[in-house]
Amino acid sequence: MVATTSSGSSNKSVTVARRTSVSKTPTGIRWDKKMSNNCATSLLVYTLLQIFVVLQAVETKGMSIAPYFGLVLLVAVIIPFCRKYEKRWQEMMGSGLTDQSLAAKYRTDQITLWALTLGLPAVFWVIIKLIGAVV
Repeated sequence: MVATTSSGSSNKSVTVARRTSVSKTPTGIRWDKKMSNNCATSLLVYTLLQIFVVLQAVETKGMSIAPYFGLVLLVAVIIPFCRKYEKRWQEMMGSGLTDQSLAAKYRTDQITLWALTLGLPAVFWVIIKLIGAVV
């Protein structure tokens, strides 16, 4: 898609112009890309923890498919949060913040993301164990 002015001369593609203005920082760091990579990796780790830790804590008799539906639900719940982080960083890159402030915000978001990635499966595991002890 090429953007044109009223005189008919062509300019850069709208997407190229948008990408250029968003991705440039004084140090050349793509903070939005780094956060996107963190989100993807944390989603993978979260899913693996759900499979190998939480799912193993669920004791079922026979061949029940219920734990697998629970797994799908727990993974589906976290995806919108990861997408929210990615969108936030795409918007932040175009906000004109300095690299220093972006670095501080990145570290805070990164710590929060990984705390949730590692903490939520542990919380679910404890809840399952408590329910198993009561029942």
